[in-house]
Amino acid sequence: MSVAEVEKPQPSDVELARKSAEGDGSAFEELYRRHFRRVYLLSLRMMGNPTEAEDMTQEVFVNLFNKIGSFRGESAFTTWLHRMTVNQVLMHFRKRSTRSEMTTIEGETPIQIVKGTENPNAMPVVDRISLESAISQLPTGYRTVFVLHDVEGYEHDEIARMLGIAEGTSKSQLHKARLKLRQLIRQQAASK
Repeated sequence: MSVAEVEKPQPSDVELARKSAEGDGSAFEELYRRHFRRVYLLSLRMMGNPTEAEDMTQEVFVNLFNKIGSFRGESAFTTWLHRMTVNQVLMHFRKRSTRSEMTTIEGETPIQIVKGTENPNAMPVVDRISLESAISQLPTGYRTVFVLHDVEGYEHDEIARMLGIAEGTSKSQLHKARLKLRQLIRQQAASK
């Protein structure tokens, strides 16, 4: 391999998306390699279940394959893919929410997802594991609003539109999620 080949710049995500839309399978494979872990981790945080997150990751990339031609480059590719992933997970929860077993312990309609922190790398590993464990124990509705608001940074009006709920419901779910998280983390600390 020559020096020129080694130092050859990698194509941008936008260029790969364009080539993928034109039918270049290797360009789509490169997008998958670059972004599958990010999609999986976001799905895992939202769903709280590794198996479901793996399935969701595959669904997101199938959806991406079908819609790659609609990417116009008006935002970063990662932003567009993030939004696509969140929407796919939310659709999954909406479909499941029509089933009665998807209500929370308090009998409320579900929302979804798990959490992390604003900067998970700043936390000690043990604290992150404790937090993730506590988040995974939240009722589905609490987790969803908590992750969308505190982790992903959406405002309550945006969450309400995405989930088809009232803005007040979003605020209430977030408040209850935070209270429940404190309780779960205290219980974990007391049991150590």
